[in-house]
Amino acid sequence: MRSTPVSAAPRRGRRTALAAAGLVAALTLTATACGGSEDEADTKPGGGTSQAADADGTGGGEGGLAAGLADRLKGHGIDVDKWKDGGWKNWDEDKWLSEAKDFVNPVIEGLWQPDRMKSAKEADKTVTTKDAAADQGATDPEPAPVEAVAEKKPYHENAAPVGKVFFDSPEGSMVCSGTVIKDVNHPGKSNLVWTAGHCVHAGGSGGWYRNIAFVPSYNDYGKSEAELANATATEMAPYGTWWADWASTSNQWIQGGSESGGDGAAYDYSVLHVKPEQGSKSLEETVGAALEVDFSAPSATEVSSMGAWGYPAAAPYNGLEMFKCVDRPGRLSLSPSLPTMYRIGCTMTGGSSGGGWFRVVDGETKLVSNTSIGPLENTWLAGPQLGRAAEALYQDMSKTYGGQ
Repeated sequence: MRSTPVSAAPRRGRRTALAAAGLVAALTLTATACGGSEDEADTKPGGGTSQAADADGTGGGEGGLAAGLADRLKGHGIDVDKWKDGGWKNWDEDKWLSEAKDFVNPVIEGLWQPDRMKSAKEADKTVTTKDAAADQGATDPEPAPVEAVAEKKPYHENAAPVGKVFFDSPEGSMVCSGTVIKDVNHPGKSNLVWTAGHCVHAGGSGGWYRNIAFVPSYNDYGKSEAELANATATEMAPYGTWWADWASTSNQWIQGGSESGGDGAAYDYSVLHVKPEQGSKSLEETVGAALEVDFSAPSATEVSSMGAWGYPAAAPYNGLEMFKCVDRPGRLSLSPSLPTMYRIGCTMTGGSSGGGWFRVVDGETKLVSNTSIGPLENTWLAGPQLGRAAEALYQDMSKTYGGQ
């Protein structure tokens, strides 16, 4: 899994640019309003969803939390006001909330300052060559590394929906990547962000992470560390900081996710509903762009090209620039009982975790996966196929929380 303690890790590179030119051109999403899709995908039952609020979706409770959540937290010995004053730093295992209904992420204004963002580490999920060799007849030969290419600047003119996801864990401040996605039930006014499950929840051995926030077009002009020595919040976060007030990930990740991906890797995806630290406009209106999610889960053999975008933070990268890799996808099977994952060559490292994988369908760029796992050697990346379960999670998030 590629997330880093606020610095991103690079991922693999591989064959040549294939049909890269067409894909990259389609991914030049400028900050001029992009309307949401008018077509509603059918809600698919049985998806493993983890919501951040009460089942009724009502809000307006204490501290801006969902009704009843403050009371539940008190039942765990957690006081919302003390939490916002620094109580969130208590990672007592008995109080590390893991149940979907107990997600809590109140806005702590000013917490994510430029220096804190720059110091965050990649949340990395790696597998060894041995772990990844579980062929089972559904794994293609390992791809050749594809050297990650820096995205053109400014990012808001070339990859506007892409940004960084920041969060706190017991190990400190961490960072992943994420993508602004369309909300079919609220066209043109989406507040939804797609990322990896391991960027919001620790999996089977832990619970929800804290202070989860999204920064679109982070370091928009790709300035160097020296140039950012005294950076302002606007330079680092041109569209502001957006806090996750609801979060969903798969039950498979919550129950089976591990440091190396585990049984949850094939379901390692998450949808965040965010709100601005300041302001009232929707995320899509503010950024001016959002991507539709493709839940058709096409076979890797049917796709000629996919591109992964993100902010790698682990060496040799430093998390300050956006990179991309484009390659023909192959198949990776970690177990015969799990869905096959996509795999591409890419040298991006940790921090790129959660970053969107895009492909062009009928001339339109769509999100088709996200970075989940990669080898210690940083030669390739793998991401989950997004099918019925992922669509059910997305639809539930959109219908229950999208309009808030």
